[in-house]
Amino acid sequence: MKSIKKIPILAILFFGLLSSCNSEIESLEVEEANVMSKKSGSLVSVDLGLAGDFAILSKSGITNVPPSVITGHVGTSPITGAALLLTCPEVTGNIYTVDAAGPLPCRTTDASGLTAAVLNMQAAYTDAAGRSNPNYLNEGAGNIGGLTLNPGLHKWTSTLLIPTDIELDGGKDDVWIFQVAGTLTMSSAVRMNLSGGAQAKNIFWQVSGAVTLGTTSHFEGNLLGATSIAVQTGATVNGRLLAQTAVTLQMNTVTAEVEVLPVGR
Repeated sequence: MKSIKKIPILAILFFGLLSSCNSEIESLEVEEANVMSKKSGSLVSVDLGLAGDFAILSKSGITNVPPSVITGHVGTSPITGAALLLTCPEVTGNIYTVDAAGPLPCRTTDASGLTAAVLNMQAAYTDAAGRSNPNYLNEGAGNIGGLTLNPGLHKWTSTLLIPTDIELDGGKDDVWIFQVAGTLTMSSAVRMNLSGGAQAKNIFWQVSGAVTLGTTSHFEGNLLGATSIAVQTGATVNGRLLAQTAVTLQMNTVTAEVEVLPVGR
């Protein structure tokens, strides 16, 4: 009789211990999932609309010290095509202007298409700037040289300096949005490197102040600038330069990750 009474007690103790272990395992799984979620990111991409058809789009002109090599469409609006100083051999794609001015013989006049693309560019800037609850705030106190940046929403409330190489590490579908309230300066010979399958088309830099990409530096992603974008001698860009003022080039290579098709497909 004594042994019969002991069995239920042992069973209760066993099942209690098993339940406790399961609870701890579930807790660890949830914590691991949260960490992975923060690392992989869950941002919705920024829709560039027709602006995504361009390697360079500017509202107030594109200056150039040749030779530059641009892969993707180029356009200026509302400023006259006379402010677009790239030449036809420098562009693999179309050069769009709002009037009969601009590089010949390749220049295409498409005022309405450019107006739509510029409106899409501005909407994309507003979208990126309006994203809230950043995953990372003021990393490196505004100096991110040497850092590895995970997918997610990154925000700086002042200027941003990149004095040494950085790495963006994430999967092919992960999204990065960088909000910069001040200027963005990338020092000479500094590189942005992608790892883990990260793609430039999923990286968005929303910058309120002027942007300077230093001599022979290498930049990755879609640059949405509220003011000027200055690309210094020999710097390369894998992505897009979308400026609400001017873009200045000096013997640069800009390559958009798009198939070169007519604007609006």
